[in-house]
Amino acid sequence: MGPVRLQLEIALARAAGRISRLAGQGGGTTLPGKILATLDPGALGALAGRLPLGSALVSATNGKTTTAAIVSEILGERVRLAHNRAGANLVSGVASALLAAPGAELGLFEVDEGAFADVAGRVRPHAVCLGNLFRDQLDRYGELELVAERWRSALAGLDPAASIIVNADDPLVADIARGRANVKRFGLDDPRVARERLPHAADSKYCRTCGAPYSYRAAYVGHLGDYACPNGHEERPPLDVSARAIELSGLESTSFELSTPQGTRRISLALPGLYNVYNAVAGAALALALGATLDQIERGLARFRPAFGRFERIPAGGKTVLLLLIKNPAGGNEVVRTLVSAAGPRLAVVALNDNIADGRDVSWIWDVDFEPLAESLEQLIVAGGRAAELALRFKYGGVAAERIDVVPDLEQALDRGLAATPEGGELVVLPTYTAMLALRRIAAERGLVRPYWEEAA
Repeated sequence: MGPVRLQLEIALARAAGRISRLAGQGGGTTLPGKILATLDPGALGALAGRLPLGSALVSATNGKTTTAAIVSEILGERVRLAHNRAGANLVSGVASALLAAPGAELGLFEVDEGAFADVAGRVRPHAVCLGNLFRDQLDRYGELELVAERWRSALAGLDPAASIIVNADDPLVADIARGRANVKRFGLDDPRVARERLPHAADSKYCRTCGAPYSYRAAYVGHLGDYACPNGHEERPPLDVSARAIELSGLESTSFELSTPQGTRRISLALPGLYNVYNAVAGAALALALGATLDQIERGLARFRPAFGRFERIPAGGKTVLLLLIKNPAGGNEVVRTLVSAAGPRLAVVALNDNIADGRDVSWIWDVDFEPLAESLEQLIVAGGRAAELALRFKYGGVAAERIDVVPDLEQALDRGLAATPEGGELVVLPTYTAMLALRRIAAERGLVRPYWEEAA
């Protein structure tokens, strides 16, 4: 491809993004990349090849947006980044991020787990962080083993010197990196904060060699934990980067001891929940592989604030809306677990859509352990395109029918929830992905937040 032709294609794609923003049709986070990929499928690789420090990819079922944002916070003080901050994580989003950062030195891209192999093959990353594989959108991705095999094939096609960062607490993800030379493994190392038992919806809980159920010394989030095959075939490998002495402070924060080959630091994180400890440790491990120091990691984690829609607090006229994205059983269970640890909400809005980005199959809501919320909920407002199914799920979960309001329209549901929230109080809202984006759009139209693509800039 000639340089003149590429420059013309880049100019056209960038112009389309500006027009999209000016026309109020979005933030231009995918359209420029779509146009560029259509004009020239090799353009993404050409743009990535120009980055002096190469690229790093972050993929996972849960937490990739937060993990990539953490790495950006750590590295941003010393490196110019091309980063898809707004969460557009397909080929088009990665290309758009490169188009928007012509002076970037390093590409940092969160990548959809289904698109990882395609993006990795085009970008040829120097570092990869693989966080977890949970059952999610079976109608789109298929079973976890299929995704894992695509990831394994993608890694096999990378430069052998590429740094591979994997969550050793996930048996399937840990196995993907087997045989690679330059691998760093992260996980949690504090049985005090483990669950008493695996949740019933845990996914990768059987030995890949003999099929026996793993014995868990500690189960942290879903099937993530310190596992071993009872027949001696597989066990969690040693951790290179880990979180120890973890302290969970309700809906406000967490702290932990970050243990690395470079030393140990006590980390304070303005994010709640055990799964955000995983995100922080993953981000720290990748940042180390990209040359960050422990001082930079400590400062970056201390500065970090939640990505949009992920434990995001939105002021609303003397009240607060707390957005907690849920999209699959593992993530939903951890949100519930974190809420219950803080005494549980008396009022909540839960919104369920079945758009393509959410997954058409919503049967996953029956694998989320919503039951603990029934003890505290005095009023529940269910919303979204599948509000009726949510109402049925919560009724079976122990919430009396008279305490459930079915309000499919998201704006009306939000207003009803805010009206029932006392002055100075906080309304808990649990939306699926497209419902979260719609609720933020409503908030932006009311001047409560900036559009998500501006928040991420």
